Amino acid sequence: MSQENTFERVKKVVVEQLGVEADTIKPISTFVDDLGADSLDIVELVMAFEEEFDIEIPDESAEKILSVQDAVDYINSKAPTSA
Repeated sequence: MSQENTFERVKKVVVEQLGVEADTIKPISTFVDDLGADSLDIVELVMAFEEEFDIEIPDESAEKILSVQDAVDYINSKAPTSA
């Protein structure tokens, strides 16, 4: 899975979950500070990423996913290469 494809899919999930404008989402955007997510939003985002990419994200890993790029990197490391 390409970084760009993963980024676009992560961005789509973030738009759906947080209700932010797609053009405000950059790889360096942090979910809490830049995109206004609270702790419940983060839980819902992680669940949405799991569903979108058909992966499991354990709590200890979810705690380290603080930005859009963190999510892309984690997903690329776990997602099957043939999607």
